[in-house]
Amino acid sequence: MTHSPVPHRTDLALAAPFTLGGLTLRNRLVVTAHATAAVTDGAPTGTDAAYWRRLAQGGAGMVVTGGTAVAPESTLPHRFLTEAWRPEIEDAVRRRAEAITGAGAVAIAQLVHLGRETLGAGTYYPPVSSAAVRSPREATAPHPLSTDEVRRVVDAFRRSAANSVAAGFHGVELHAAHGYLLAQFLSRANNTRDDAYGDRLALLAEVIDAISSEIGELPIGVRVSVEPGEDSGLGLDGLIELLPRLCAASPIAYVNITTGVRNTYVPGMATTRPPLLESVARLRAAVAPPLLVSQGFRSVADIESALGAGADLVGMARPFIADPDFARKVVAGDERSVRPCTGCNEGCRTFEPTGSCSVNPELGPPGAESRPAVPLYLTRNAGRSGARSGTRSDVRKDIGKGTLTGPVAVLGAGPAGMECAMALARTGGEVVVFDSAREVGGQARLAGRAAHRSGWQRLVDYQSDRLADLGVRVFLGTTPTSAELREYSHIVLATGAEEAAVPVPGGALPTFTSTDFLHRYADVVPGASRVVVLDDGFGWWQGISAVESALGAGAREVTLVTPGTGFATGLSPENRTQLTHRLVGAPLRVVVLSTVFATTPDGVRLRNVMDGHETHLAADCLVTVGERRARRPDFTPAAHHTTLAIGDSVVPRRIAHAVAEGRAAATEVAAGARADQTVPLSHHQEPEP
Repeated sequence: MTHSPVPHRTDLALAAPFTLGGLTLRNRLVVTAHATAAVTDGAPTGTDAAYWRRLAQGGAGMVVTGGTAVAPESTLPHRFLTEAWRPEIEDAVRRRAEAITGAGAVAIAQLVHLGRETLGAGTYYPPVSSAAVRSPREATAPHPLSTDEVRRVVDAFRRSAANSVAAGFHGVELHAAHGYLLAQFLSRANNTRDDAYGDRLALLAEVIDAISSEIGELPIGVRVSVEPGEDSGLGLDGLIELLPRLCAASPIAYVNITTGVRNTYVPGMATTRPPLLESVARLRAAVAPPLLVSQGFRSVADIESALGAGADLVGMARPFIADPDFARKVVAGDERSVRPCTGCNEGCRTFEPTGSCSVNPELGPPGAESRPAVPLYLTRNAGRSGARSGTRSDVRKDIGKGTLTGPVAVLGAGPAGMECAMALARTGGEVVVFDSAREVGGQARLAGRAAHRSGWQRLVDYQSDRLADLGVRVFLGTTPTSAELREYSHIVLATGAEEAAVPVPGGALPTFTSTDFLHRYADVVPGASRVVVLDDGFGWWQGISAVESALGAGAREVTLVTPGTGFATGLSPENRTQLTHRLVGAPLRVVVLSTVFATTPDGVRLRNVMDGHETHLAADCLVTVGERRARRPDFTPAAHHTTLAIGDSVVPRRIAHAVAEGRAAATEVAAGARADQTVPLSHHQEPEP
């Protein structure tokens, strides 16, 4: 199969080809290992192959697949990890490999044994490790592998590697990072053995040698990570001391270096720069084979800095999930058009039922071409027949009649409205955006104002820039009247939501909604340094952001009160773990199963929701997290209007819903207006500005 060359800027190091173990990578950008859980009974599905094909088509030089286990005791009951030791799934694995190689990328299968880590899920088998040393992330110590059991692990890696290469992968990567089994043997804190495998490098070297005997000179890479803990031996200094010995012990095609353990190796928004960027030169000096550095890279500037400091390759996962064309765009010098990863760790880390992305509406579950989303029709053009049906198929048939013509007004310049306007503008239609606020961004802009949440501003900036590039007119600080909207054929309401005030009797203490507080905390906290945050019990970011913003502004004491059973319970495990790490040592107190029932001039009255016990807490101000309610403008649609609502103006939810419904609304409007032609709405097919 021939592949169209990717246009590139010759002045960018990232665009240069690279030779790895006899293979030529078309550039220095690597999709690092991850998985979407589009696997059934341990075998990759057609949805899985389509996902990897799309990533490879985006122009990356090498694609490393993840979520591939080497033994039954390293799987989960849901069986959404690929079971590489099983030869009977070879055809399914071949479809995955061919999806990557057929699109011109080098295909590498990462192989893992989880060891003592259960990923927080139930398992059928006991967790195992180098020794009976309990993981900080598990409740009990693992079974220590006997010498014979360790040899069986070696054979499991050998079989799995042989099966992967037989299915068409160019090579394999051994996962010796993030606290999984091979890393457990590398760690002096975990490996307390007194047999031959007490040598921290012995198991990994034996695995490499066994695999080499099966696949010859095909590349074998090793992924290692800088891990926390003074005694792990895998901190930055310890890893730099270990790496030369590792590289000398066995032939390694490349070393992939990252950071973290389970729940920290996928950093959230608080990590704004690549953690290893400042250490690349030291790592380069310690590694003889080609060096791949990864984690936290999103910008061309950081990628070029890493390559300039000695890295041969730079790896990323979530930026490619957010925009599969990341490589093609940056190689061509068009970084501005990259749909950004925000670092939110929501859709890509929840697997409901498979991996998704908050900012990429094209990544859908199995059987869907995109994220499922339907705009809410409020009115329809009175001249159209059959405009009362409510099913998706009826809507599709109706809008295909071509009776919708004329310009489109989008009311609201938040993520939903801007996504809708972007998609419509790419069809060549006329679209105008109005917002009563004086800045674009809506709830995303507000969220991005909070401490450690600036990732949302990247999405706002991207959408705003694309509207400018596409020539879309945006009118801020204005709300059009019904008369002014008569010239439009379609009205798309993307007017978001507003937070209801929580009624707390008393009135003497300064009280703010979380929305007001995020707008004003830099001015409020210096004069009110004892802050109480009353959460709604759902443990989502409104209350958490109020806490972190108050602390960031210098609050002397912050107390989060929640009627719920815990702290930050609505966040993903990664976000919750990283949040608690950030807050260690902060002047923060959490009071659960309680509410604020009154304020006083010098504080608040608390009541336990279980036994009714009441206490007084000194405070200078109160922040309440209230219900978010849909906001819709007061206007009367004309008879010729078709009016749709999207995002929070339907029901307040997540940004993922807003973006997906913005795209869905544009699809339906465009299909109705141009039924006689195919309308490309993919952000992967944007014309150059």
